[in-house]
Amino acid sequence: MNRIDQANAEALARMNRAEPVLVDIKYAGEVAPELDERTIGHAGPPIRWEDMCGPMKGAVMGAAVYEGMAQTLEEAAEKVQTGAIRLVSNHSLGCVGPMTGMITRSMPLWEVKNETFGNYAYSTFNEGLGKVMRFGANGPEVLERLKWMETVLAPHLKKAIAHAGPIPLKVIMAKALAMGDEMHQRNIAASALIAQELIPPLVHVTEDRAALERMTTFMIGNVQFFLNLAMAAAKATMDPVKNIPHCSVVTAMSRNGTNFGIKISALGDEWFEAPVLMPKGLYFPGYSEKDANPDMGDSAIMETLGVGGFSMAAAPAVIRFVGAASAGEALEYSREMQEITVGTSESYVIPIMDFVGTASGIDIRKVVETGILPVINTGMAHKEPGVGQVGAGIVKAPMDCFIKALYAFAHAEGVD
Repeated sequence: MNRIDQANAEALARMNRAEPVLVDIKYAGEVAPELDERTIGHAGPPIRWEDMCGPMKGAVMGAAVYEGMAQTLEEAAEKVQTGAIRLVSNHSLGCVGPMTGMITRSMPLWEVKNETFGNYAYSTFNEGLGKVMRFGANGPEVLERLKWMETVLAPHLKKAIAHAGPIPLKVIMAKALAMGDEMHQRNIAASALIAQELIPPLVHVTEDRAALERMTTFMIGNVQFFLNLAMAAAKATMDPVKNIPHCSVVTAMSRNGTNFGIKISALGDEWFEAPVLMPKGLYFPGYSEKDANPDMGDSAIMETLGVGGFSMAAAPAVIRFVGAASAGEALEYSREMQEITVGTSESYVIPIMDFVGTASGIDIRKVVETGILPVINTGMAHKEPGVGQVGAGIVKAPMDCFIKALYAFAHAEGVD
């Protein structure tokens, strides 16, 4: 076995040994000092305001008003353009967020610890579907919901987690795959399983019955409630895979609605970017492809882990929702992903494929050699700011990311 294969085997071993556990809820300013009173975190690689797509701009403006950086959306846009409000990539903060991925210092975050390696990762709370900030919406109802999550939901859930003790997420994710989730666009089973863990202690620590009713109704009614937890678990799993010498495994994939970026283990935190592609899928009534924005969000960390589109065969119910033609096509996606990965997961398995582990550890060499691109299940946002979600679909990572990364990797390995 050559040094690259040995390094990649170590990467897969670290992925399999990871034990992501929900341990607490923290406010973003506590864990990311960079998020001061004039800084907003966003999904994807770093990007300038003038290069941002519509929904990303809409979310930035809404986040600025939510945090009190501006009084109006127009003032927020002006402050970003003049540099009075700064923008940073979530991954640089140890955080992830779906779609636009907005994070400001007052927002509550799930705190997930990888108990094997001792590192932490953070993600925002999931707002639900439709008109939500992660899809670029920024109206009064969006900001009110976020403020309620900050001031009511988060403090009570923090107490509930303290009462219940750490909650192993790897177990929940493995169970959910066996129950028909793929962990990116379908999290119904996982959301029900985490509700089983959180609601009993939440009842115990909550005296206000009206508050309890709203919190439990929100959690039970949000079929994507677990997605953000899964994202934090995936980042907590993948971060220890970074900085392995000679390793060609992808440690992060993310999109900002303009560019798609990947990181490679041996090359640390350097982004390799290419223009992001347009998803293909199903649209909500009244919308079509002409309304949609290109792909966006930190949530492709799920496919980096080896679930989401990589485990589509485990989730028959999601196939039509994301626009796949048949169960056979979903099976083919999951089989194809095995051709571009180092190996398979020991914990996340696909029942319909005789319980084979999901394809894990994307190898840039195999992507370029085979021409097979990572497949990602994703939501679709309206291209104009302030509208929200218009559908869901399937998208592939652009090849240019992998070609650029492979050139840089070869140079680092002394193979020019």
